[in-house]
Amino acid sequence: MASQDVLILDAKTFDLEITKKGGGPLLVDFWAEWCGPCRIMGPIVDKVAARFKGTARVGKVDVDENQALAARYAVVSIPTLLLFKDGQVVEHLVGTTTEENLVRLIEQHNS
Repeated sequence: MASQDVLILDAKTFDLEITKKGGGPLLVDFWAEWCGPCRIMGPIVDKVAARFKGTARVGKVDVDENQALAARYAVVSIPTLLLFKDGQVVEHLVGTTTEENLVRLIEQHNS
C-alpha cells in the first residue's frame, strides 16, 4: 500500500504522468505485492515521495496488473525503479537501495 504522496500508475495514466510538464522528474517503482524486496522498498519510496512533494513525483506500477508496461520497459526483476524526465528514462535501478541513494538520484535530475 502506497502513501497518499505516491501516484498509483496503470496503463491509462502512465504515459500522461511520465510526460507531464512541471512537478519535476518522476520516479516509478515497478513492484508486486508478493515480492519481499518490494515490501522492503515500499516505506523507502513513501519517504522519498513525501520528501520531494511539490518538486518531484513518485509513482508505483503493480507489474501483475500492468504486465504490458513492465514488458515495455524490460522489467524482468523487481523492484525496478525508473526515473523519468521529459518522458524519457534517465536512471534505472534494479533491486533494493537506500533512501539516500534515491534522494541523490532525484536531486541529480531535479532542475
